[in-house]
Amino acid sequence: MFKRTLFIVALLGAIFVAPLQPQLVAPAQSALLAQTPAPDFAGATIPFDLVTRHIALKVRVNNSRPLSFIFDTGDQYAIINLERARELGLNLSGSLSVGGAGAERVAGAYVKDASFTIPDLPGFSQPVNMALPLSSLSARLGQDFDGIIGSEFIKQFVVEIDYQAHLLKLHNKAKFVYTGPGQSIPIQLVNGHPILNASVTPAGGEPIRGRFVLDLGAGIALALYSPFVVQHQMLGPNARTVPAPAGAGTGGETRGRLGRVLELKIGSYQVTEPITLFSEDKAGAFASSSLAGNIGGRIASKFRLFLDYSRNQIIFEPNSTFAEPLDYALTGASIIAEGNDYRTFRVREVVENSAASEAGLQRDDIVVAVNGRPASALTLSHLNDLLEQPVTQKLKIQRGQQTLLLTLNPRRIAAVVTASGRVAHA
Repeated sequence: MFKRTLFIVALLGAIFVAPLQPQLVAPAQSALLAQTPAPDFAGATIPFDLVTRHIALKVRVNNSRPLSFIFDTGDQYAIINLERARELGLNLSGSLSVGGAGAERVAGAYVKDASFTIPDLPGFSQPVNMALPLSSLSARLGQDFDGIIGSEFIKQFVVEIDYQAHLLKLHNKAKFVYTGPGQSIPIQLVNGHPILNASVTPAGGEPIRGRFVLDLGAGIALALYSPFVVQHQMLGPNARTVPAPAGAGTGGETRGRLGRVLELKIGSYQVTEPITLFSEDKAGAFASSSLAGNIGGRIASKFRLFLDYSRNQIIFEPNSTFAEPLDYALTGASIIAEGNDYRTFRVREVVENSAASEAGLQRDDIVVAVNGRPASALTLSHLNDLLEQPVTQKLKIQRGQQTLLLTLNPRRIAAVVTASGRVAHA
């Protein structure tokens, strides 16, 4: 039985990535070879949008209208939304049974005779290999989610990611020489996914080494998988954590709690008290025992990154945000974007005993305005950024035929207490 590991988007308030295990149901088509840049390739610069902390690129598939693909180190091949593939009349062949963060499986297909191009990278194209049902995730992204670009693209170059300037810079991998102040971190590519060694220090504990995937498709900072959490007793009775809204992705729902670890250390870089998802899943990707967890976009964005897969390294160069604390407030509500323009903001879930429940928010409430600003003037990214601030928010809510004014006070995650009882973060 043929098996291949992929990563795809799952969600937990903000989107994060979960591994998928597609299982072939029909005979596989032969893999299409990636296109290699010419030896004299001089480099290119590609602007990107940062959408709910995900890198979104404009691409075309078989000369289609512009589409939005997520750039994701947690994926290997180019994948297109199944609905979009059918709309474009792509040649679909065979079928895939796909599972992810939850216990469910969904059906996808292989794609034949299709390729994607990037307007800012003339002369380059690469095959689109698979079609998977991604439409339901558009509501979590707040815009059309047309596909994913993964490591088959990344490994053709040295890819420099400048989060602050919203630019990808592609370097000729044969000629690339790094001369900056950053640090090279060795990686192992496992089915196209960059795995690195790092350590986490739990509250009141000693550093614990583990293997992590650097997952730029993950909107959170750090996720620890449930076997690692259980093995190191990270959710004991004294753990300072709160329930997380359910993650919802291709493989179903995933559950966990949000809290902090004292420190994440990558090479010599120490990231203090990142907000962390402690998975409680019993099955699926976040119950995997092969990795300790994943390092997501909130941490990655504190660096200028150089993805140099040909030399099995990623260079981490701290940017001007590195010293800023990884701190944001939580509402306890999961909000999705609906409508053709993704400007209808619906409450999908409210966690008990949270800021949202205390404010009186309910499932299916529509957020009409925030602090007098109409929702139609916001994107989901803007709304999430507003509600992550630890300040009072005045919400205008539509509930059926009622219009309500609610006061929301987002809460910061509790500080870490060290073994000596000292609060490590104010």
